[in-house]
Parts: sequence; structure tokens; C-alpha cells
Amino acid sequence: MRSEIARRSTTVEEAEERRREYRVEDLRDGERLGKRRNVFTLLEWDLGLDSTHRGFNTDKVFDGIKGFYIPPQNRWYRTWEKVILVWAIYSSFFTPMEFGFFRGLPDRLYLLDTFSQAAFFIDIVVQFFVPYRDTQTYKFIVSPRLIAIRYLKSHFIFDLLACMPWDILYTASGKKEEVRYLLLIRLVRARKVLEFFSKLEKDIRVKYLFSRIIKLIAVELYCTHTAACIFYYLATTLPPVEEGYTWIGSLTLGDYSYSNFREIDLWKRYITSLYFAIVTMATVGYGDIHAVNLREMIFVMVYVSFDMVLGAYLIGNMTALIVKGSKTERYRDRMSDLIKFMDRNELDRDIRNQIKGHVRLQYDSSITDSAVIQDLPISIRAKISESLYRTYIEKVSLFRGCSSEFINHVVTRVQEEFFLPGEVIMEQGIVVDQLYFICHGSLEEVVICEDGSEEIVSNLKPHDSFGDVSILCNIPQPYTVQVCELCRLLRLDKQTFTNILEIYFLDGRKILNNLLEGKESDVRMRNMVTDITVHIGMQEAELALRVNSAAFNGDLSQIKSLIRSGADPNKKDYDGRSPLHLAAAKGHMDIAVFLIQNGVEVNMSDNFGNTPLLEAIKNANDDIASVLVKEGGSLKINDPGNFLCSCVARGDIDFIRRLLSNGIDPNSKDYDFRTPLHVATSQGSCLIAKLLVEAGASVLLKDRWGNTPLDEARSSGNKILIKLLEEARSLQLSEFPTCSQESTVTDKTPQRKCTVYPFQPWEPKDQKKLGIVLWVPESIDELIKTAADHLKLDVPPTSCIIITEDAGQISDVDMINDGQKLYLIITTQA
Repeated sequence: MRSEIARRSTTVEEAEERRREYRVEDLRDGERLGKRRNVFTLLEWDLGLDSTHRGFNTDKVFDGIKGFYIPPQNRWYRTWEKVILVWAIYSSFFTPMEFGFFRGLPDRLYLLDTFSQAAFFIDIVVQFFVPYRDTQTYKFIVSPRLIAIRYLKSHFIFDLLACMPWDILYTASGKKEEVRYLLLIRLVRARKVLEFFSKLEKDIRVKYLFSRIIKLIAVELYCTHTAACIFYYLATTLPPVEEGYTWIGSLTLGDYSYSNFREIDLWKRYITSLYFAIVTMATVGYGDIHAVNLREMIFVMVYVSFDMVLGAYLIGNMTALIVKGSKTERYRDRMSDLIKFMDRNELDRDIRNQIKGHVRLQYDSSITDSAVIQDLPISIRAKISESLYRTYIEKVSLFRGCSSEFINHVVTRVQEEFFLPGEVIMEQGIVVDQLYFICHGSLEEVVICEDGSEEIVSNLKPHDSFGDVSILCNIPQPYTVQVCELCRLLRLDKQTFTNILEIYFLDGRKILNNLLEGKESDVRMRNMVTDITVHIGMQEAELALRVNSAAFNGDLSQIKSLIRSGADPNKKDYDGRSPLHLAAAKGHMDIAVFLIQNGVEVNMSDNFGNTPLLEAIKNANDDIASVLVKEGGSLKINDPGNFLCSCVARGDIDFIRRLLSNGIDPNSKDYDFRTPLHVATSQGSCLIAKLLVEAGASVLLKDRWGNTPLDEARSSGNKILIKLLEEARSLQLSEFPTCSQESTVTDKTPQRKCTVYPFQPWEPKDQKKLGIVLWVPESIDELIKTAADHLKLDVPPTSCIIITEDAGQISDVDMINDGQKLYLIITTQA
């Protein structure tokens, strides 16, 4: 039950937190810098210091800072700000009254004024202990020296002079009017009231129309109030004998005369002065009340001129309220919609704070330039982007050594963004689809350990990048990236970056090498180095596939583009096939010639032992085959005898003709020492036999069993073949007149070896029973005797037999192949 109550209490607190206000401060125009590189310093230090901005934890910011200071988020300091606001309103209103209507403070106001000046003096002291945000690094400055210098260079002098007891000094100086003029210095306190109205306009809890109208009424009343006090001051500073020649002394309303106006009630005099000021402003100088002497005429001219400007300001603001389109109102509407969306979906507080922070940054159009140039043509925007961002992108270490065309392409696609300190841009373990480059500011990469602790891996400075490992290697983000100082970043989305790399793939390989450089020695990056290395291999394989695909489809322009951009034409795919293999197989003569001209190896073999020349021959591309032969191409068949015999057995005469014309030996033998002519004659293929004979095939070579092709023809009884081979035999014998048939055409049988094991082939192999390698003798009995002696079998040879792995008995040594496995089996007991 207690846990349920606690959970509900937490839920109520979070809901109440989501309903809190969200305010943004205006930017001070005086802090705008002319140079482009300092544009991100426009924000004031107090941007985001609202206590409702929970994403910014001041306790964390000031953690570890020693010395006395007053955090801006401190609730007592915020209460003090409200107290000072009340005194600022009093001082702003009362100072013109004191200047125009009093000669020294009345006793009933002296104590109140004393409290006012004491409060402002205390505020001066407090300002020396309030940290501020540096406009360039956006970090809190808590150094007493820097805080003091900043305050001394801004409002300190005016604040101090405003606290001086000018009424006492006025009396001590003999009531000189020049001293009273210094009393107007206190009007600088009106800036606190203006700051209040500026915050009120952006407070979404207050209706924008109401806040604007209140501000406009306050401005109008304050201006007329100050003018009324100055009008009365002009009338009272003349000698008493001349007071009848002033606007109020000469004033007659009905039967009532103001000739002795000093004796009239104070508030009646003030209301009369205020009426004169308002009528003069509203009627632009026309009315029953008018200036009498020269001083009043001069002031009225200045006042009326100011009234025209003030009237234009008021009318313009009222028009904006009716039309609805001001930047502040658009900001308020957008923020209201976002807060409703976040409340409805109960978004996490971190996400809420990030959304609010970005909207606050976008509020100032000078920060987000993309909105300013959005309506310009793409060509002009590209030139602007190149002018603004090229110097940054060129110095990015990730792009070191990349081509100028690639840099230009990237520059025209980047988007500018700003991030506040403490904001997390990327979290560890997420899938990243954005690549960032740092222009200004500082960030840090943090790794979250298994125990939940955080460890800073590295600090990111200008010209660094992040998100690159995750995007290029297609792995989750390895580190959390958070902002230390206000950052200006350039963003490039993954899809755009991938599209650029597809065009400039050579630059892509350089990027991967740059990414890998320096990471081998980093213990934390070992796994990542493996991922990067694997990805480099994958990209190499993918590039080879792209080149091979272009060669397969006959796309010469694509082949040229890929190779001229740095693709290796000798790179093989997963089957070991090069672009020349595919071009030769598909008959793309132009691509084959282009590849040869670019130095492609013409004799490389794929995983199946095929060379480009063999592929051209297989697919009847004789023109490509002739070009390859001229360039030194060869077939490089591992077992030409078996290969050619297989072709003869299939009866592919055209393929055989092309093989013979491109250099294959027609007398190549298979494992039984049979030549292609043996196979052709045994099958009765007269055309193939004639083709082989014409290519130089010998009719006198013997196979394992001592048969010649002529013997095979005689066995088949094919008279055409017999006649063909006999004619060829006569011709071939005439070429060796001094040699007998046997010595001429019978090759010496090569010596063979075999391995004999002392157990049956279907039994499990016993590691203790080793076999013996023997040369194959002339008889099977001799082989059995020799094997039994070496294997130390105490049995007579007559009780043993030799069998194959298929349990077939060997009766003749001519049946044994070179390197064959044999088994010595005991058939009877000794």
C-alpha cells in the first residue's frame, strides 16, 4: 500500500512538473558578433535558467566548484529578483515624480525611499556573487574576478550612481538644479521592468494578447507620466512672478483658474499635468492646452516628435496583434502545441527538455540560417554552403585525403544545428542515422559501464566527427555523446552520406582507413577495429560485385566510371571471377578490350579453374578468345586430358574445335592413360576423331591396358574409323622411319605407388595399425608378399588377398592407380 501511495505521489508530481511554464529570454543585440565563426555566441547566459528546465541540473553544473557563489537557480535568489522588480517599478514611477514635483523628499516618503535605495545597494553586492554563462563557451563562470569584471563593465556604475542620496546632496549643495538632474540616473532601473515584460510575453501560461496589451499600456502611461512630470517641472522652475506665463499658470477651465497652482492639491496638479501630456500626445499638439513660453515650445516640439514615433510603435504592435504573425506568437503557438503533445504522450523528461531546448535555439532566426535561405534556388544555396562550411569539412580528420569533388558534394548536403550544454546528442547502443561534424564547441564521449558508472572516453573538439563508426560499420553507437559547451554542428543524414559514397567509393575506402587509423592501440576499440576491418572487407567485396555486375550487363560507361574512380579491375568476387571472366563469358568485346587496356591479368583463374580464355571458348566468343590469345591468354586447365576426354564423351564438337584451336594438347591423357582419340574411337565419333587427328592426335598411344585408338576402332568394327586411323598411322610412322612402332609410340609407363593397410576397409581405423606405402610391382603375388613382410604378418601370402575401398579384389597390378589405398585381407587361417 505504501509503495502504491508513493507511486501515485510521484505520478502527480511528474504531471504537475509537465504543466509548469517554459520561458525563453530575448537575445541581447549588443552580443551579436559580426564574424561568422562567432555567430553561436548570440545566446545570453541566462537562457534556460528557469527552474522548470529540469534537463539542466545546476547542482551537477556547480558540483566540485569551491568558493562562495549564489546559483541562479536558487529559490531565494529568484525570490530576491521578484523583490527587486517591485522596487524597480516603484523607483521607475517615483523618480520622475520626485524630479518634477518635489524639492527634497517629504518626510512621509523619506523612509520609503531609504528602504528602496538600501535594497538596490544590496542587489549591487549580490551581483558580485552570481555566476553567469560565458557567451562563447556557454559554461558557468564562477571566478569572482571574472564576475566582478563583467559587472563593472556593464551596469555597475549606473547602479551605484542610482543609489546615491541625491535629495541630501541637493540640499547640501544649496539646492542647485544641476544636482537634481542627476536624479534621473535612477531611470536605468526601468530595464528590470522591461525584462519582466519580455519574459511575460513568452510565458505560455499568460495569454499573449493580454501580455502585449499590458506592455503597450505600460509603455504609453510611463511615457506620458514622465512627460507630465517634465511639463510641471518646466512650470515650477521659473521665478514666481513669471509663473502666470506658463502652460498651467495661464490655464483657465470654465470659472476655475490655475494662477496660484502651487497652492492646489498635489494629485490635482499631477492629474492636470498628465492630462496635458496625454492630450498633447493624442492630438499631436492640438488642443485647448498649449505651450506659453519658449522653453515649453521647445519641449513640446521634441515631445510631439517623440509622440509620432511612439504612436507608430503602438499602432504597429496593435496591428501585429490583430494580424497574428509575429515571431514571438509563432513561437508561443508552437511551444503550446509541443507541450500538449508531450503531455498527451507522457514523454520522458529528457526528451521533453531536448525538444524545448531546440525550439528555444530556433527562436532566434540569426541562429538557424537554413530558414533564412530556404526560398533561394538550390544552386545559390549550394554556393552559400560551400562558402560557409567548406573550410570546416576539409579539416575533418575523417575526410583526410578525400577528393575535392567528394568534399564539395558533402558540403552542399550538410545542415547546421546548435546544441546546449548538458544535452545528449547520441546515446550508447542506439541505431544512428545522423553523422555530425564539429565546427565550434566541445563535446565528450562517455561509455556506460556494466555497473552503471560513466567513464569519459575522449573529448571532441572542432573538426572532429561522431556517429561515423555506427553509420559506416552498421553497428550500434558505441559511446554516449553529450555537449560540454554550446556547440555549432554540421549534420549529414545516413541515407545522403551513403548515396554520396556510392558515387565516390574510392573516397569511401579512404574514409574507412582514416576511421581505422589510430584505433589499433586503443584497448576499448579492439572489438570496433575488428568490425571496421570486416566492414572494409565487405565494402571491397561489394565493390567487386558492382564492377562484375557492370561487366556482366555490358555497361561500359559504368565500368569506366568505377575504374577511373579507383576500383581495382583485378578484384574477384566470391566465386573468384574477375570482370574479364564475365565480359568474356557474355561476349562484351568492348568491355574486354577496355579491361585489357587497363592492365587486367588475362590468365587469372576463378575458384573452378576457369580462365577468361576458357570462358570465351565455352560461350563461343571467338573474337574475344583471339584477343585474349594475342595478349598471352592461356587455358591453364589442371587436368587437360580428363577435361578433353569429357568433352569428347559429350560430343561437343564445336567446343572441342575451339579448344584445339586455342592450344590444348590433343594427346592429353586421363587417369587411364586414354587420350581423347581413344574416347572418340570407342564411341564411333568419326567427325571428332578426324578433328583430333587433324589437330595432331596420335593413333599409336596406348592406354593402361595397352590399347591404341586404332585397336578401339577395330574393336568397334567401324570401317570408316579404321580407314581414317590406319591412314593416320601410316603417316605418323613415316615421320619416325628409324624407330620401331613400340619405341616410337609407346610411352614408358610411369612408376606407381600405393598404400596397403592391414585391416578391412569397413572396419574402424585402428591408430595402432599403420599402413605401408609401396611401389606397385609387376605382379599381384609380389605385392602381397612385399606388403605382408613390411606389415609383419606371420601368414603365408597364399592366404591373403588385396582389395579396394569398395571391397573389390585386385587380381592384376595394372588395375591399381597411382596413390590408391589398398587393404591386405587374410582369407584362411595359417
